[in-house]
Amino acid sequence: MVKFFSSDNVTGACPEILAAIAAANADPTPSYGADPWTTRLTQKAQELFECELAILPVTTGTAANAIALAAMSPAFGGIYCHETAHVMTDEGGAPEFYTAGAKLLGLAGANGKINPQDIHAGVAFAASMGIHHVKPSAVTVSQATEWGTVYSLAELDAMTAAAHAHGLSVHMDGARFANALVHLGCSPAEATWKRGIDVLSLGATKNGALAAEALIIFDKSKEQTFARHRKRGGHLWSKMRFLSAQLLSYLDNDLWLKNARHANAMAQRLSVGLAALGGTLMAPVDANEIFIALPAAIVTELRADGYQFYDWPAPRGTTAQVFRLVTAYNTQPTDVDGLLSRARMPAIAP
Repeated sequence: MVKFFSSDNVTGACPEILAAIAAANADPTPSYGADPWTTRLTQKAQELFECELAILPVTTGTAANAIALAAMSPAFGGIYCHETAHVMTDEGGAPEFYTAGAKLLGLAGANGKINPQDIHAGVAFAASMGIHHVKPSAVTVSQATEWGTVYSLAELDAMTAAAHAHGLSVHMDGARFANALVHLGCSPAEATWKRGIDVLSLGATKNGALAAEALIIFDKSKEQTFARHRKRGGHLWSKMRFLSAQLLSYLDNDLWLKNARHANAMAQRLSVGLAALGGTLMAPVDANEIFIALPAAIVTELRADGYQFYDWPAPRGTTAQVFRLVTAYNTQPTDVDGLLSRARMPAIAP
């Protein structure tokens, strides 16, 4: 029985993607992206997103985010993000390093979401400080958020409108973009550039890939700027076909959506079961992450039986002991039911 509910990074790669890597390994092919897989990947991405675009594969989500922000902000710039955003809390200063010093400006907001009015307020404050403050340059938004929630299309419209009103570019950290897209039930185009998103970091590693992410630049005229930042940042693979093959397999036949749909469904199954056992959800379960306060007896029982999940900082204004549980593309109903069965044991023990 699977006992890892700590992250969707603990999974192996799905069979379709491993097969694609093996197929790309068969014969020599031109390097640095001049291969048939990268060409087909660009065509596939343009088909899915319904526009001309540039897609640049990289190996990690941190690289995708940091390279994107480096291309979107000068070294003396300011980048607005949620105070719990991955770029703020979990990337070891990579955005600051790749941007050569741009400052991340954390904004509060319930359920991991940025409020448009806070963008307006932040820009107004920067203007009042003049040369003494960093120059507002970009906004980065996580979709799904670090609290497992998903911005609605209307929320994205309001947020990008606020950013663009001040000349700020908008980047979307889409480490779990497929999970968000399944929740929204719309097309990739409707969830990104049609909402005003300028650049997307498309995640695949958490959803079945071995190690593959991509920068999608919706203004193709800026491709060379982003490509040079990728090269300077050490993420231009010579054997690019192995990244592109993963991403192409990921997007073909809606594998990415199938995997995400399953992961989301398992999160719903698990969250409903834990809530019925006395857990208190700290945020809506829109994707494949659950943030929940659990009775101490349940936590003790689960961890004694080897279940792994993270302690998590409580939201602002609460003192609850919060835990994060994550489901994945290969989490089985029996895995979820096994955890719930174990969680019931304190209640029924003599």
